[in-house]
Amino acid sequence: MESGTETTPKVVKTEQEWRAQLSPEEYAVLRQAATERPFTGEYNDTKTEGVYECRACGAELFRSDTKFESHCGWPSFYDPADSDAVLLREDRSLGMVRTEVLCASCHSHLGHVFEGEGYDTPTDQRYCINSIALRLVPTEKG
Repeated sequence: MESGTETTPKVVKTEQEWRAQLSPEEYAVLRQAATERPFTGEYNDTKTEGVYECRACGAELFRSDTKFESHCGWPSFYDPADSDAVLLREDRSLGMVRTEVLCASCHSHLGHVFEGEGYDTPTDQRYCINSIALRLVPTEKG
């Protein structure tokens, strides 16, 4: 499930600039790969239609039509908005092997992706993403 070679981020800031832009909680997740507590994120249960952007840089990451109920405690998506929206990399932290999901634009930590869990989705993947890493831009009705 590894994506292609990791490239230089399009959005580059110093750690001081990221700290000035992000709240301490956002910084911990996006720049230090922390995880928000399950069932506490603002987008865990939302059904609002729209586009989920990276909270750090504004890049489009996921769309509401790929969000599904996984009951895992974090927003779950079965596919990124675009094949180039995210980077995947091996994560061997916490004594296990997982696949980390990063914003392709600024390389901020978003969460992890899992495969083969048996969810009835077109991709059989669950992108388990921290709400605090996202910003939902609702679709305009009209």
